[in-house]
Amino acid sequence: MTDVARVAGVSVATVSKVVNGRYGVAASTAERVLEVVEDLGYESSLVARSLRRRRTNVIGVLVAEFEPFSTELLKGISAAIEGTGYELLAYSGGSTAGADRVGWERRSVSRLGGTLIDGAVIVTPTVVAPVHDGVPVVAIDPHTGPSGAPTVDSDSLEGARTATEYLIGLGHTRIAYLGGRPDLESARLRELGFREAMSAHGLAVDPDLVRVGGYRPDRADAPAHELLDREDRPTAVFAANDLSAIRMIEVAHEMGLRVPQDLSVIGYDNVPESATCTPPLTTIAQPLHQMGAEALRMLIDLLDGSEREQHLRLPTSLVERASCAPPAA
Repeated sequence: MTDVARVAGVSVATVSKVVNGRYGVAASTAERVLEVVEDLGYESSLVARSLRRRRTNVIGVLVAEFEPFSTELLKGISAAIEGTGYELLAYSGGSTAGADRVGWERRSVSRLGGTLIDGAVIVTPTVVAPVHDGVPVVAIDPHTGPSGAPTVDSDSLEGARTATEYLIGLGHTRIAYLGGRPDLESARLRELGFREAMSAHGLAVDPDLVRVGGYRPDRADAPAHELLDREDRPTAVFAANDLSAIRMIEVAHEMGLRVPQDLSVIGYDNVPESATCTPPLTTIAQPLHQMGAEALRMLIDLLDGSEREQHLRLPTSLVERASCAPPAA
């Protein structure tokens, strides 16, 4: 502000009045100050702006970590924010391990709320509340499912049924399931969908072929080896997310198995990595960009005082690529 005043030949107080829209400055002077502001690329402090106006016009996107799922959601949010008058702040606040991960979103909102952001889109929060520290929030795929805050997710139950029925339609009957994190509602629904589809086709679920992959490739490694290092190994695997499915394919290759000739693998999410692995992964697509965009719109409506649905569940779809085939004779 001092630099602007010096170049414009006015006092700092005059610059302050102009950038804050206060009265008492001649139109020609204000125009000159704004020209200098534009030339110098001046931007007022977000914190100072929030103290003056009680608004920052910044929306926060809070994630536990920047991994493929949250990154795809962020792309949708970023595209949808164009033309809204809001800016975007992406923040990772839950990267610590163990018990410290629980409640990470509360700590994050406490750090950012009131001075940096007007509202927050929170990705897979562990605790869901409509307002954190006075900051309105919208949750995407919360741990416990739709409750409390407005939420956006996709139909995990139907998506899992579709994946399982696709494998059954190819002729597979000995199908393994590599599940997600037990504390997540999405993981519970995907396992339920797998079991329901198997039962609907008169197929028993072998408990020895059900493992927890934790939605992470490092945690999927050991169960992938366990499933494939058996004389009666499965002919197909449904993994609850793409990263686990990709690790399953890698383990199969390490063990000398061909995908899909010796083992079919289907994933879930349709993150970009699913199209570039070898072979390209057949998967269930969540509309991740749309989920992010809808969460943003829902939050802006909250900030504007508009009424909207509280819980939005979007459909999934099958993406056929090259990782599945009928079982070998």
